[in-house]
Amino acid sequence: MTVEGLTVLTDPGCPLCRSFAGWLAGQPLLVPLDLVAAGSAEARRRFPGLDHARTLEEVTVVGADGAVWTHEHAWVMCLWATRSYRGMAERLAHPRLLPLARGAAFSAAGLRHLLGSGAAGGGDYADDCAGTCPLPQG
Repeated sequence: MTVEGLTVLTDPGCPLCRSFAGWLAGQPLLVPLDLVAAGSAEARRRFPGLDHARTLEEVTVVGADGAVWTHEHAWVMCLWATRSYRGMAERLAHPRLLPLARGAAFSAAGLRHLLGSGAAGGGDYADDCAGTCPLPQG
């Protein structure tokens, strides 16, 4: 697969999304990434065909060719763009491992502690995020 660049749309109102985007911005990359606030005027201008309300609920990745990845596929693409985590992303792309992609991305970014102990949230994340971003189960 040849990818010229990716745009990652994350919710600027979500502490977990902001932390992940900050981590991602600091990674050595194999594919250029452009981080854009989901739901922003810039996102709407660049991607008029997207459901922008939905991009505030789940990280969304858009390729230079217009391909769109959401849910676990988007987390895999974020990791795949990095030098250090491409191998992990390729393994996570397997259908049996795909459900682990979000948790693996948070772990790689050192954000697992923000998830709290329960599937419903808990911990700092639930206090700060108001639950707008779906949490990984387990």
